[in-house]
Amino acid sequence: MASGPEVAAELARKAQRIGVEVAGPAADDVDRLARFPSEAVDALRAEGFMDALVPTELGGKGASVDAVAGAVSALGRHCASTAMIYAMHLMQLACLVRHGRSAAHRDYLHELSAGQLLLASATTEIGVGGDIRTSLCAVERSDGHFRLEKQAPVISYGEQADAVLVTARRNPDSAPNDQVLVLCRREDLKLEPVSGWDTLGFRGTCSLGFRLTAEGEESAVLDDPFAQISSRTMLPISHVLWSSVWLGIAAAAIEKAGRFVRGEARKQPGTAPPSALRLAELMLEHQQLKDLVAAGVREYEARYDNPEALMAMNFAVRMNSLKVSASRLVVDIVTGALTICGMAGYRHDSPLSLGRLLRDAHGAALMVNNDRILANNAQMLLVPWDDV
Repeated sequence: MASGPEVAAELARKAQRIGVEVAGPAADDVDRLARFPSEAVDALRAEGFMDALVPTELGGKGASVDAVAGAVSALGRHCASTAMIYAMHLMQLACLVRHGRSAAHRDYLHELSAGQLLLASATTEIGVGGDIRTSLCAVERSDGHFRLEKQAPVISYGEQADAVLVTARRNPDSAPNDQVLVLCRREDLKLEPVSGWDTLGFRGTCSLGFRLTAEGEESAVLDDPFAQISSRTMLPISHVLWSSVWLGIAAAAIEKAGRFVRGEARKQPGTAPPSALRLAELMLEHQQLKDLVAAGVREYEARYDNPEALMAMNFAVRMNSLKVSASRLVVDIVTGALTICGMAGYRHDSPLSLGRLLRDAHGAALMVNNDRILANNAQMLLVPWDDV
């Protein structure tokens, strides 16, 4: 998948400006109140970010995964909740672009581009232990229409989204892993909150639990089985874009650590403070994370038009490993920056405060839980394959 370099440069430039001027100044308030970062999302809409992955022939930007990953990372330097919301929107948009081939889905992409609509997802369900490849709820079909009801423990920014993509069994007689993905428009959707969102980090994502009910035209069901959607699109792009959010968090921590070290150096001109050595060590981990994310993006884009390569176990293992490694590195980097900054990083009322970054970083291992991902890798590694 490719887009012109001018598109990538424009997205990066605008994302950086939104981060500096809008998302960053509101980030502490968003975190403190656990509120939706409406001003940042409004700015993304105003600058045309919501249709970044939509092909140009459908009214979108036709951006590459590399381009949107860069934008996500730029936003993550200033407000991780904003970056995560945009990343999750892009994950659902990628699924709709690649797997919703009907006229109804093409029309919706035109509508999304024109209105800069926000997509959310409901892939988890109470009773399946966090396994998105299993559903209890099912799509009920009658006379060209559908109905479904789902007990969702988490729907990030569900109350603010214009549509939610929902996983469910293909029909009431289907096996739990015979799933489809359904585009549920706001007007066809009812969300009843069943839990709140008072968490350690990523507080602005407003990931409440809901009882979801939806009714609409049967054409809202995406064409491909969810097993294909997950392997070819949702899993790899989720891990790439989540890791890009964490790269942004890490970059923000490095920047604060650097400011502290330079401040210490100015106190004794001509002498490097002890913290400079710690910063040099921390840069090694930061470079590892940058290289890891860049390699993941390159591999996904190289396989983008090859369905067989996207379904290969070696690719799934590497994408899973990207997520686990990146989620560990971001915690190590922010913790290292806290060690460098000391009390200046520990205090909430300090310009070098690292509290929000550290809390957000710890959320990385839980989305999806690293133990579940490693268990999936362990199962796949039982089967011999050539390319390790």
